[in-house]
Amino acid sequence: MGTPVIGVLALQGDVREHLSALAAAGVQGAPVRRPEELDTVDGLVLPGGESTTMSKLATLFGMADPLRERIRSGLPVYGTCAGMIMLADKILDPRSGQETFGGVEMIVRRNAFGRQNESFEAAVDIPGIPGGPVEGVFIRAPWVESVGAGVQILAEHGGHIVAVRQGNVLATSFHPELTGDHRVHRYFADMVRDAG
Repeated sequence: MGTPVIGVLALQGDVREHLSALAAAGVQGAPVRRPEELDTVDGLVLPGGESTTMSKLATLFGMADPLRERIRSGLPVYGTCAGMIMLADKILDPRSGQETFGGVEMIVRRNAFGRQNESFEAAVDIPGIPGGPVEGVFIRAPWVESVGAGVQILAEHGGHIVAVRQGNVLATSFHPELTGDHRVHRYFADMVRDAG
């Protein structure tokens, strides 16, 4: 595979920041808004934002079922914050009508680290990402309550799971795209190359 094209689901959330981080990680990013655009990408980022809104917009734009199918068929996907929630098989405290795309055998708790004014930054050590801890920005962040047997726990913070991987699916409860440190995006780009 040459330079992979990694889409960013562009329905809601911090799309521009992910596109910048992907470019800095040496891959081509592309906004994805319609089902047919899913067929043009080698991987996909589900950005942070508001998971309930993202769920409703994905259904409205006809993206929910195609996304579930592509994830099931092995498309590499990386979800941050709300994106992590969307990749969970189960949400512990879903809003009314909220659905996920699935992809990771995990149960997540929304807004687990607190509200907006309790947002914080912390160093997160992720084995497999060289160069020491990455800076994680936690904004109304979820955490993972529990995982299935096939899920690799990549990082914890304060005794809670904040980064996981299952096959071609990566999820973090924090936002590396807001830090200027693009190592997590490079790690995902390598996952996409390996899958291709």
